[in-house]
Amino acid sequence: MSSSRFSGRSLFPGAAEGPLLKLSAPLSFWGGVDPMTGRIILGHHPERGRSIAGTVLSLAEPIGSSSSSSVLLELIHKGTAPAAILLGELDAILIVGCLVAQEMGLQAPPVVLVDKPILAGLAGTRVAVEDGNIRTVG
Repeated sequence: MSSSRFSGRSLFPGAAEGPLLKLSAPLSFWGGVDPMTGRIILGHHPERGRSIAGTVLSLAEPIGSSSSSSVLLELIHKGTAPAAILLGELDAILIVGCLVAQEMGLQAPPVVLVDKPILAGLAGTRVAVEDGNIRTVG
């Protein structure tokens, strides 16, 4: 399999690699993700029960909540956070969680703003993220 490369706008720098988990519906970390396990707990979400831990989380439409930053910070602290986050829409609240984690000396996931069609094109692959650059692996 040949490697595909994409680029986006780096919202929080860093490098990570993992299996892509493309969510098929919007999600708020607040009330939608269990920070202890990294599992999606929102009752009506199509990916309910799936773990976001260690994945490159592809989230075309985040649902902003001012508490999402604290949930992301808790996920990072517990080791259940995504390895990287690809957003189809800007969500500054998630970046706040990364910034606070960094200030606490924790390794926060890189966050990249990408075009939604790119998110659809990556489904089911393993990807590496470095700042604003994304490439398929394997």
